[in-house]
Amino acid sequence: MHHKLHGGFPPEPLGPNARGRRQEAGTPSLGKPSSWVVTTATLISIAPFPPTLLAINWPPSAYLWFKTLHVVGVVVWFAGLFYLVRLFIYHREAETLEAPLRQAFEAQYGLMERRLANIITTPGMVVAVTMAIGLLSVQPAWLHQGWMHAKLAVVALLVAYHAFCYRIMAQLQLGTCRWSGRQLRALNELPTLLLVIAVMLVVFKQQFPTGAATWFLVALIVAMAASIQFYARWRRLRAERLASQEAGGAAA
Repeated sequence: MHHKLHGGFPPEPLGPNARGRRQEAGTPSLGKPSSWVVTTATLISIAPFPPTLLAINWPPSAYLWFKTLHVVGVVVWFAGLFYLVRLFIYHREAETLEAPLRQAFEAQYGLMERRLANIITTPGMVVAVTMAIGLLSVQPAWLHQGWMHAKLAVVALLVAYHAFCYRIMAQLQLGTCRWSGRQLRALNELPTLLLVIAVMLVVFKQQFPTGAATWFLVALIVAMAASIQFYARWRRLRAERLASQEAGGAAA
C-alpha cells in the first residue's frame, strides 16, 4: 500500500541517517548548494551586468569574433578622427583665400567633413564600442581590474573628443569657428596620445610600465607634435615671404 502511495518506491526511511542515505542514492540535497551554484551566484552579484546578459550562452568563438571586429572598428574610428581634424585645418585656412575660391573650397571641405564623420568615423566608433561591450560580456571579470577602469576612462575621453569634433564641424559650416589652424593641429595630436595609452593598457594590463621606455615614448609623441607645429609655422612664414617678394617685384 505504501509503495503505491509513493509511486512504486518505498517511502524514505526515518532516522538521523536518512538524509545521508538519500544523498548516497543520488538525490541532490537542498541544504548545501553545490560549488557551481555558489560561483554563478557570486559572479552575478558582483558583476555590473544584469544576470540575463551574463546568462547568454556564447559559442566558443564569440570572444575571437568580438575581438576581431573590435580591432577593425578601432582602426576605422581612429582613421576618421585623424583625417577629420586635418580637414578642419584645411577648411580654416581656406578662409584666407579670395572670395570665389574661398567659397568653393569651404563647400568642398564641408561636404568631405560630413561624409567622413557620418559614413566612416561614427560607424567605426559604434562598431568599436559595441564589440567592446561584447568582449566584456564574455569576460566580465575585466571590469574589476584597474587597467580596464583606466581604459574605460580613455574611451570616455575619446567619445567626448568625437562629439567635440562634431561641434567644430558645425561651427565651420556656420563660419563661427574660432579655432586657428595652429590650435587644430595641436588638437589633432590628442587622439594619438590616447591611442598609445589604450594600447599599452591592453597589452600590459596590470603590469603597466612606468619606466624610462614609457617616458621616452611620451617624449617622442610630444616631439612629433612639436615638429608638426614648427613645420606649419615655417611653411606659413615662407609663403608670406614669397608673397611679399612678389609684391615688391610687381611694384618695381
